[in-house]
Amino acid sequence: MKILICGLPGSGKTTLAERIAPALNAVHLNADKVREEANDWDFSPEGRTRQANRMKTMADEAVSKNRVVVADFVCPTQQTRDEFNADYTIWMNTIHEGRYEDTNKMFQPVKEANFVCEYKDATTLGYLILQEVRDKIQEERSK
Repeated sequence: MKILICGLPGSGKTTLAERIAPALNAVHLNADKVREEANDWDFSPEGRTRQANRMKTMADEAVSKNRVVVADFVCPTQQTRDEFNADYTIWMNTIHEGRYEDTNKMFQPVKEANFVCEYKDATTLGYLILQEVRDKIQEERSK
């Protein structure tokens, strides 16, 4: 299962991911750490596409090994979200502007999410999300 936590920088993506990934024994892919490992801090449209593809490739590889993946990254457009192809999407709709104006300008609100977070409370939100995700994982495994 591929879980995407997306939203503007500073919305609480990583804090939530750090709460739920260990509880699911999941691979946690954090966009900043992935960029650091790739030494790729290009935030042009091409650089953002490259990063989204990198995150998708890494997530798909882990899923192919029967791992659950929690990926936290901005994933700013509907196209990047469609291409990532998450099984479960969490939108951190907790802020209306992040700290980077170029990201604010290009970020498209999420049209379809399994869970929309309207406030920052990783403990409570994590609990609610974990219940839902565990049910979904159990459902998939019983097929």
